[in-house]
Amino acid sequence: MTFSDIFKSSFLDNVTAVSGLDMVLALTLAFAVGLFIFFIYKKTYAGVMYSSSFGVTLVALTMITTLVILAVTSNVVLSLGMVGALSIVRFRTAIKEPLDIAFLFWAIAAGIVLAAGLLPLAVFGSVIIGVIILVFANRKDHTNPYIVVLSCDGAESEKRALDYLKANVNRCTVKSKSARKQNVELNCEVRLKNDNTDFVNALSDLAGVESAVLVSYNGDYMG
Repeated sequence: MTFSDIFKSSFLDNVTAVSGLDMVLALTLAFAVGLFIFFIYKKTYAGVMYSSSFGVTLVALTMITTLVILAVTSNVVLSLGMVGALSIVRFRTAIKEPLDIAFLFWAIAAGIVLAAGLLPLAVFGSVIIGVIILVFANRKDHTNPYIVVLSCDGAESEKRALDYLKANVNRCTVKSKSARKQNVELNCEVRLKNDNTDFVNALSDLAGVESAVLVSYNGDYMG
């Protein structure tokens, strides 16, 4: 071993492991694909409160994944160390919307495919996925379920309200019933015939019906 070998740094040998052109091209495409994923997320979001930070996270996640996979593919030893480092990471942020999980996996998968050099697969695959999500996530169907909350003063008014409700909707199913003295509260899942909700006004005007509330049902209701 010579004197120069002692000060020879293996760290400097890895500087040129990934060419500058590959880095610029991969990160630029990752940024573009991340922006496309962000655009699809913004167009298809159907939650209560839109989070712009989650959209930015999708862009950053695509680029970070590309960066990591570029490093891993350039060095086998580094890939083993990266697996060990990532295994100790724990994410504790709750995902409120099921579709958000698909966007997270989409961003990660796009970053991996881009860094692997499969550019056509990453670009055209993302376009196809985005179009499919746009088509299905933005479908508005008047048969979506709703919950009607009825408050009646007795059994007779309850029967009258249910008969009227069943006559004005496609389907009516009682989800829960709470009875107290001179008060009956019903939670009914209904399917509307059309977008017209004027029947709720007439329902609240029936004798013995104290209130009628129509609520959009997204599957989180616990009756």
